[in-house]
Amino acid sequence: MSGVAVVTGGAGGLGQAFMRQLLADGWRVVLVDLPGALQTLQPGSDRVEQFACDLTDEDAVASVCTEISARHPALDLVIHNAGVTQIGLFDDTTLASQRLVMDINYFGSVRMAAGLLKAVRAGRGTHLAVSSVAGFAPLYKRTAYAASKHALNGFFSSLASEEAQHGVKVVIAAPSFVATNPGRLDAGEDGIGRPGAATDGFDEMSPDHAAGIILSGWRRGKSFIPVGRVASLGWRINRLSPRLYSWLMMRKIRRN
Repeated sequence: MSGVAVVTGGAGGLGQAFMRQLLADGWRVVLVDLPGALQTLQPGSDRVEQFACDLTDEDAVASVCTEISARHPALDLVIHNAGVTQIGLFDDTTLASQRLVMDINYFGSVRMAAGLLKAVRAGRGTHLAVSSVAGFAPLYKRTAYAASKHALNGFFSSLASEEAQHGVKVVIAAPSFVATNPGRLDAGEDGIGRPGAATDGFDEMSPDHAAGIILSGWRRGKSFIPVGRVASLGWRINRLSPRLYSWLMMRKIRRN
């Protein structure tokens, strides 16, 4: 199976892993990321296109989506992968920083989904949202991040019921911790930083490993893909007993 895939956050570790694996399968890949991030990439395959865009800029997203749709009127896959993390106690964050995390992690994906909606319908393709364990369960020192991922899950799981009539599939992937930026958090005073760089991460896996699990699950027709041992176990425990999940999380934190 091959086709045209759009990957947001395409210059990051996981975005590049998606690109490599899709290219190996004969796909054409459209990368979307911030201008500065794309400039760091080395020229690669002639089957890779790059579009610079800040996903918090509504007009810029609409313009990029229009250009992508003009080049590729039928899209087979859109991977909503762009995002940031925020680490810190709620008492130490600001409402402005909470809004910014939501604007990037949640509304950025919503804007892209809206702009590419018709092209994905034309290709009877798939929206694949990269969420997190924090999208279905609480996570210590991650109030804004967890809120954005919970919102992402709610949006895409609801979108699935609407887009099914157009032959479009929606998939949600929930990794535990993908080490995309080890030692490179670069967080500001608001705690917002690069994803995959936290020092309190657990069940760490490489971007290539995570991308492989996600793409394999998508190809097998899964609508929800826990990525990693902890994510799979956490999904089951949280569904059976949220209280037990919270207790296990806090016990893990106290040991660190």
